[in-house]
Amino acid sequence: MWLKKWNISLILGTLLLFLGFNSFSQSASTTEGDQILGVWLTGTGKAHIKITRYGDNKYGGKIIWLKEPTRADGSVKKDEKNPDKAKQANTIMGLNNLLGFTYAGGKEYEGGSIYDPENGKTYKCVMTLSDANTLKVRGYVGIQMLGRTDTWKRVTE
Repeated sequence: MWLKKWNISLILGTLLLFLGFNSFSQSASTTEGDQILGVWLTGTGKAHIKITRYGDNKYGGKIIWLKEPTRADGSVKKDEKNPDKAKQANTIMGLNNLLGFTYAGGKEYEGGSIYDPENGKTYKCVMTLSDANTLKVRGYVGIQMLGRTDTWKRVTE
């Protein structure tokens, strides 16, 4: 009888220990992945992108500042090169241009896309934190070798 109780206790204890480590691992992974959160200056210096976490641990970003938010005539810049005619009237300011990234570990984010309002194209994208204040953003078509890497710097307030 005591052997059965001991086996059940051992099984339950092992199960609780596993569940505890598993939730700690997920929490640590989320915390580690959250290092990307914040505001970033693009390599061209033309925009600030605010990266946030949304949904089920996905990361994305939106344009929150433009060096030149208006045209020479004073009109606000719009997403005129967007292939979707319905979106061409949207302003570039506030545009979601990073979408669908997941943290892959090792300071790498994958599975996302980046939209370039300057040409109206969307590219597959991976991002890597080189250090706390440097983000390598690589947009590509097909395979990563056929892409371009832009270096973004964290904006500190």
